[in-house]
Amino acid sequence: MIGLIGKKLGMTQIFLDDGRVMPVTVIKAGPCRVVQRKTVEKDGYNAVQLGFEEIRKDKVRKPQLAHFEKHESPNFRYLKEFRLKVYVDIKKGEVFDVGIFQQHELLSVTGTSKGKGFTGVMKRHGFHGFKASHGVHESYRGPGSIGQCATPARVLKGKKLPGHKGVERVTTKNLEIIKVDVKNNLIMVKGAVPGHRNSVVLLKKEI
Repeated sequence: MIGLIGKKLGMTQIFLDDGRVMPVTVIKAGPCRVVQRKTVEKDGYNAVQLGFEEIRKDKVRKPQLAHFEKHESPNFRYLKEFRLKVYVDIKKGEVFDVGIFQQHELLSVTGTSKGKGFTGVMKRHGFHGFKASHGVHESYRGPGSIGQCATPARVLKGKKLPGHKGVERVTTKNLEIIKVDVKNNLIMVKGAVPGHRNSVVLLKKEI
C-alpha cells in the first residue's frame, strides 16, 4: 500500500541510541479499509478510496450512507483517495495499518496548515519593513509602493499584500520515520508536519 489516513496527535521528543534528542510528531495512522477500488478500465485511472475512523450509521449523511452500502463497507468519518502507480493488485475490502511503514523510511505528509487570521506583509510574506530612522514615519511594517503612476496605472494581480494567512493544503516531503508502534497504530516522524492537533493528515510513501 502507498499510504494511509492519519490524525496528528502532537509533538514530543525522544532520545536516540547515541544520546541525541530528536523532535518528532506523533500520528495515529489507520487502520484504513479500502472502500472503493478504481481502475483504468472503469474510471480512467488507478486509485483506492480509503476509509478512516469508523462511526455510527446515524452520524452519516444519506448520500454517503448509500455509497458505503453499495460497496458493502462500514461507515467511516473520513474518506480519502490515493492514486496508484504501484501496488495495483490491491482489492476492495482490504485493511491496512502502520505495519506498511518501516523505520527510517521517507514519507510525504499532507495536511491543512494552521489558520493565522488576517496578517500583514511582514508575517505573511516575510517583508523586512522600513527603517526606524532616517526620515521614516507613520509606516514601519507596510508593503511600500504597490502600483505605478501612468502605466499600467493599477495594482497587478498576484501582488503580495496583507490578507488571510494559513488554512491551506501543505505537503512536507522526505520526513524520516523514527519509530513505528503497530500495537497502538502510532507512527513518529522527524520534525513538524502541517496542521493543528487532531487534524487529519495523509501519509504517503516517497516512491
